Amino acid sequence: MARTLSMKDAINEALDQEMSRDPTVVMMGEDIVGGAGAAGEDDAWGGVLGVSKGLYAKHPKQMIDTPLSESAYVGAAIGAATCGLRPVAELMFIDFMGVCLDQIYNQAAKFRYMFGGKAETPIVIRAMCGAGFRAAAQHSQMLTPIFTHIPGLKVVCPSNAYDTKGLLIQAIRDNDPVIFLEHKNLYASECEVPEEPYAIPFGEANVVREGSDLTIVTYGLMVPNSLAAAETLKKEGIDVEVIDLRTLSPIDMDTVIESVEATGRLVCVDEAHPRCSIASDVSSVVAQKAFSALKAPIEMVTAPHSPVPFSPSLEDLYIPSPDRIADAVRRTMAAGKQKVAAQ
Repeated sequence: MARTLSMKDAINEALDQEMSRDPTVVMMGEDIVGGAGAAGEDDAWGGVLGVSKGLYAKHPKQMIDTPLSESAYVGAAIGAATCGLRPVAELMFIDFMGVCLDQIYNQAAKFRYMFGGKAETPIVIRAMCGAGFRAAAQHSQMLTPIFTHIPGLKVVCPSNAYDTKGLLIQAIRDNDPVIFLEHKNLYASECEVPEEPYAIPFGEANVVREGSDLTIVTYGLMVPNSLAAAETLKKEGIDVEVIDLRTLSPIDMDTVIESVEATGRLVCVDEAHPRCSIASDVSSVVAQKAFSALKAPIEMVTAPHSPVPFSPSLEDLYIPSPDRIADAVRRTMAAGKQKVAAQ
């Protein structure tokens, strides 16, 4: 049975089903319980945007409100994960990861390696990411590449409600630390989601649109933006394939290479900054492993190397738009034709 759910509701359902299935799954975070039982409050607040609203009434012993100290409760969650629990620690925004980064990259990410494979740290750290919410430079960043650089972490950034539920369930059941990033501008996006629990394996990209002329590789909010660009380009006779990476570590480069070998052209779209981004990572691997298949130079479409602006008009320019993505595709197609003509 499937029905239409928003990404926000898909997260809530995944958490509900996993806490019902496994009593060792616990949630920790700021204001996830706040307000419950107070005068005029019938339910917990469910976090800053109410993602976990309604879960405290069902699972009061598995929901833990924390002080406003990411360093404290992420450290506590990591310790709990090594002692038999499966914590889901919620940070309000990815921007606050810096407060607890030492616990993440020096402790959780290294335990399995340092203890010869005998230690497990089944923790999920959830956080909102991305711009477009008018939340300014300290609440709007796309810091995904930082976490993919750290061995021992798994990094997930879904683009739709169906993938979100399946990937979050997989993350909770996984025995390694997972950074699970939710683009706040996708919370209201809807699609069909099965009622029953299901898990989507990590490291398997999804070809969300097939095409023969050019490959777009992306993730998160840039998936719907790239699909919108592909529909515009279709009217111009350009057939674009769009690949949603879904997980950034592990990353499915086999699907990317196979697509580029078929299309001969690549545009990488990433909301993160251009230096050391997912886009630059994918571009470099394709240049190494599929160079002979390329008919044109690889293009990258990213946010500028700048903090996210608070001005709404500047923030709109900051985020890679369908128009910018379409322009990059047109340049790549034109460059390919010039290369053929020169030969």
